[in-house]
Amino acid sequence: MKASLFQKAGMGIFIISSALLIVLLFLNKYRLTDAALERAVTDPSERKMLGTALSPMKGIAYQSGYTFNENIEEYLERENQHISSKFEITDMDIGNVISQFPGQDIQYSNEKITNAFDTTETGRFKARKLKDYTSWMNERQYESEQGLREQLENTRQNINTSIINDQGFSDYKIKALKLALTRHSSFGPVSENTTLWLVLTIGLGILGALIFILPKLKLLPGIKNDHVFHSANTGRGWIGYITGTLLIGFYVILYWYPEYMTSWMLLVDPISKVLNGHEASQWFFYGFLYTLAIGVMGVRMIIKYRHSKYHIIRTLSVIFFQVAFAFLIPEILIRLNQPSMDLKNIWPLNYTFFFDYNLSTLTSSGTIGIAMLVWGIILIIIGVPVITYFYGKRWYCSWVCGCGGLAETLGDPYRQLSDKSLKAWQIERWMVHGILVFSVIMTIGVLYTYFTGSSMLLGINTYDIRSVYGFLIGAAFAGVVGVGFYPFMGNRVWCRFGCPLAAYLGIVQRFKSRFRITTNGGQCISCGNCSTYCEMGIDVRWYAQRGQNIIRASCVGCGVCSSVCPRGVLKLENKDPKGRFGEPILIGNDSATIRS
Repeated sequence: MKASLFQKAGMGIFIISSALLIVLLFLNKYRLTDAALERAVTDPSERKMLGTALSPMKGIAYQSGYTFNENIEEYLERENQHISSKFEITDMDIGNVISQFPGQDIQYSNEKITNAFDTTETGRFKARKLKDYTSWMNERQYESEQGLREQLENTRQNINTSIINDQGFSDYKIKALKLALTRHSSFGPVSENTTLWLVLTIGLGILGALIFILPKLKLLPGIKNDHVFHSANTGRGWIGYITGTLLIGFYVILYWYPEYMTSWMLLVDPISKVLNGHEASQWFFYGFLYTLAIGVMGVRMIIKYRHSKYHIIRTLSVIFFQVAFAFLIPEILIRLNQPSMDLKNIWPLNYTFFFDYNLSTLTSSGTIGIAMLVWGIILIIIGVPVITYFYGKRWYCSWVCGCGGLAETLGDPYRQLSDKSLKAWQIERWMVHGILVFSVIMTIGVLYTYFTGSSMLLGINTYDIRSVYGFLIGAAFAGVVGVGFYPFMGNRVWCRFGCPLAAYLGIVQRFKSRFRITTNGGQCISCGNCSTYCEMGIDVRWYAQRGQNIIRASCVGCGVCSSVCPRGVLKLENKDPKGRFGEPILIGNDSATIRS
């Protein structure tokens, strides 16, 4: 009874701290000043233009971040309209250019363009753009003015489309400016009492979670089957739906509306400045929270499975790799002015590894950058197949990976919700391997652009491919669905249906690996614990009843099926690869051997 009350107190503290964390988003106010502009924008010319465009907002105290950001966008869009009307190439401009080439059988020369425009800033811009865009037309023959006009009209459309990117505020720039200006224009309780609010939110959240978790030491280790499907949290009840909705909301804000979470960034500013010397970004806050979640829920995992040395070691392993490799080392590298990278994040999970900006950063950063590039390529070509051959995909998915680490710790209460049906397995195989193919095609396109300078491959824009992949897979699937759907579809939704690295590892594990889960079918009592708690949706009991090895490509070797088996039927083993296929299966009291 005391333990129950103690746990309720801990849960109460955690809920209060979480509610305060959400309330923080609405406590601060916003005022745009010259000082805020100077901190947010380093380029003087851009700052001057921005100050002019946003001058109506200066000095006004905004009570809502939403209104503040809406006004920023409104005034910048107005400025874009002004810039477009000032610099766009008009019909008259095209007529002036054509007038420089009278008669028939025109030989084009873009040197004559200068004569078609005046010497004002606008005229010089238009002349320069037309020269740049028509350089390939030099010395080309046109039978009439009409043919030249058609070509120049197409060029005009291309130039006018690019004006905002060149002279104004693109969508990407507006988004970045909204985040920077909101952050540096913020004032109020959070800005003035950062440490206090950090303690009252994240600090109390950690304390409450541990108060709830630690009394579990008095219970017997292992899974209890204590109404897990009847729980409002773990059985797709109202608590689970609220939890999932909050997680989905968090990822939507993180990826697409970070300007509304600047109060959270302010909370961890002191920590960020100690580690990397800079103010916290949304990604630093996310990494900090992600690491804390794995650490705190890792304590729960260790307590729950403390009867198993395997689970204790692998939980400590994912905590170590998340804290050291995914969080601390990349931040410290930033402080040392070195390229920052999670050294355990492997392509194609790290789908930006071969992006042009990353390759340029690594190759121009001296010995450390080159070493990181070589290390990443070695992991892809040699590390993955060799280590997976000896230990299966569990070496990464259950011992190293941050996505797997969060699934195994924060997501452990929801592992029984994974769909075990044959239809789900069929969907899984098509989806995960389809995404692997998508990532390979995208990477081929990215490398083609990097080495050739051309963004078009077989008529497709490679930048469009990477944008689509980043939005659909890197953000929407991996984040919003991959974590937000824990309470709805189990804790390995991303690993099972979306992770391209899991697909790559799984192909190696399925066909060329020493790893398998062996079964002693004669001891199986068909209790179903193994299938129920398989996070990857494998019907383990189906294999156990037949005494058949489990060599599924999706198996991450977490070992929970073995731990929850009351008869010791299942065992994780690394043996001769020849023994994985063609083993006898049980048929009644006899056995039969099936040769593949």
